[in-house]
Amino acid sequence: MDSLANFQHSTAEGDNLFVGDLVRNADRLSLSDLQRIRQVALKEPLLLNRLVSPDGRVMGFNVVVQRPGKDQNAETVESVTFVRRLVSALQTAHPGLAVHVTGSLMIDTAFAESSELDSKTLTPIMLTIIVVALWWFLRSFIGMLAALAMMILSIVAAIGMAGWLDIAFSPSSIPAPTILLTLAVADSVHILTTYYAGLRRGLAKPAAMKESLRFNFKAILFTNLTTAVGFLSMNYSEAPPFRDLGNITAMGVGAAYLLTVGFLPALMAVLPGTHGRASRASGTAFAGFAGMIVKHRYVLAMGLLLITAVLLACIPLNQLDDQYVQYFDKSVAFRNDTDYATEHLTGIYTIEYSLEQGEQGGINDPAFLSQVEQFVQWYRRQPEILHVYALNDILKRLNQNMHGDDPAWYRLPENRELAAQYLLLFEMSLPYGLDLNDRVNVGKSATRMTVTLRSLSSQQVIDLEVRAQAWLEANAPLITNADGTGSTLLFAHIGQRNITSMIGGELMSIAVVSLIMIVVLRSVSLGLLSLIPNLVPAGMAFGIWGVTVGQVGMASSVVAAMTLGILVDDTVHFLGKYQYARKEQGLEPEAALSYAFMTVGHALWVTSAVLIMGFSLLTLSPFRINYETGLLTSIIFALGLLAEFLLLPLIIVITQDVKRGLRNWLCKPLPVAQS
Repeated sequence: MDSLANFQHSTAEGDNLFVGDLVRNADRLSLSDLQRIRQVALKEPLLLNRLVSPDGRVMGFNVVVQRPGKDQNAETVESVTFVRRLVSALQTAHPGLAVHVTGSLMIDTAFAESSELDSKTLTPIMLTIIVVALWWFLRSFIGMLAALAMMILSIVAAIGMAGWLDIAFSPSSIPAPTILLTLAVADSVHILTTYYAGLRRGLAKPAAMKESLRFNFKAILFTNLTTAVGFLSMNYSEAPPFRDLGNITAMGVGAAYLLTVGFLPALMAVLPGTHGRASRASGTAFAGFAGMIVKHRYVLAMGLLLITAVLLACIPLNQLDDQYVQYFDKSVAFRNDTDYATEHLTGIYTIEYSLEQGEQGGINDPAFLSQVEQFVQWYRRQPEILHVYALNDILKRLNQNMHGDDPAWYRLPENRELAAQYLLLFEMSLPYGLDLNDRVNVGKSATRMTVTLRSLSSQQVIDLEVRAQAWLEANAPLITNADGTGSTLLFAHIGQRNITSMIGGELMSIAVVSLIMIVVLRSVSLGLLSLIPNLVPAGMAFGIWGVTVGQVGMASSVVAAMTLGILVDDTVHFLGKYQYARKEQGLEPEAALSYAFMTVGHALWVTSAVLIMGFSLLTLSPFRINYETGLLTSIIFALGLLAEFLLLPLIIVITQDVKRGLRNWLCKPLPVAQS
């Protein structure tokens, strides 16, 4: 543990060097002693803005915890629980003392506690909302119970398979059951809506269910397949928790499909058959909506094209950036404590350097130390920096001590042997646990430098490290292998790499979904055209995001790939009904469009509304990854509903207009030449 109390302060008396705790016998310190300690602390580079604030009002303790590594989660909980008890006892004994706890163990705990809170609060709330929504839309208590059973069994199956595959739930993957709550509803709604429509026409329960399965089987198969593809594409993510989220959800989607075509029909066969009241009056309304689209198709198309173009043009306003402390809102104690520490004392963002000279004892070379000193001073001039901890400050203080504490000698030793002797003398005076093993390697060929940063975004951290490497290359030829490292740079780079890798996942997902759409629709042109209303909502959503937020982080980078497969669901169902009306019933395009709206419009509205409500609930999470995922996904689904109800029908009718025009032009008889 490093603190003001046990800081190893060195002083000289004649030919003697004294090294010891800066604070001794604290309960017996006089006013002059306190003043001396204050003067030392506020002048010492290794303390100021690290363990003591410039105004002397805030003091820090740096506690290094060495965990056995047998069960890191349990060891983290044990350590944090112990610290919190200490803090509670300290504040009880000294009510006027404010204690703020931050650091790597606390951020691990904040991740775990936030995800646990979400699972305890958001999942039950979402389940309640979905149950009420299902009853409202289906107007059937029996149907609502059947859909609820489907959701629960799908989630249990996904969690069970995750357990068998030894997939651990993390803060990023724990929303999987919440997501499955909404996805499992879609299949049930399509089956039950058609089933109840059959019952209202007078069909018996077996006949109504048989018709529903025949009507929806192919669409449900391919929609679940595309949804699974979308989530499986998250395996392109550089962050394992996001891969786990995709895999768990994909397994749940597979289980939901098997339950939809196997369990749900059997369940409805044994439950009392009620007609429900879903979509009884909505068919006429949807037919009127289809007529409005056909009538005003060119005006609507121009307006929609203009809005889409404006929003797509706003996509470049997004910056690929992140700031992991801001993953938590200010209701989380860790966020408040970290903000306080950064503002009043020091930060938790650090970059670590191992500055190598290469030779045994090479760190004592004055030329090497001079270049290290220049690097330290360059960093201290940067506006992003709070503190730089380097061996040079110890050597300069020792050199001053060995010259009668004359401030004029506060500089680096002038020869290699002298620097080596100073370090040896100092290390022999240090107590166990406070030696220089964390600053100097055994062979004395490399020294560690720690740079503490203000609260920066990932891109700012990367840019700073690029500047540092450029300075080293231009000014420090004796320093080798000086790449920055540490968790701060790790998070910064993984966010950037995750965004890049998810572009590959998105392209793969688009390619696979395109092939699926071509197969299910048995039309290359219709299959490719159908992708437009599935890709445009994500583009429009990121345009809105660029205007309102302007930052795409690790969480939001996976949303496009995740939502593509789900958006295809509605397209498959709508186009499936449209093709059925064209081929099986021989209807004209306009009439087939009305038929598709009347038969599947209500189900699409129900499933989209449930998806939007379900994902919107994630915005209540104090965990920013879940918040951003829920908000951006909800925006995409809302725009997807607009695309399915407006853009897709416009594409269909305008494409038919173009085909008719070409057909009429090609079939137009040639003029007869006059002799």
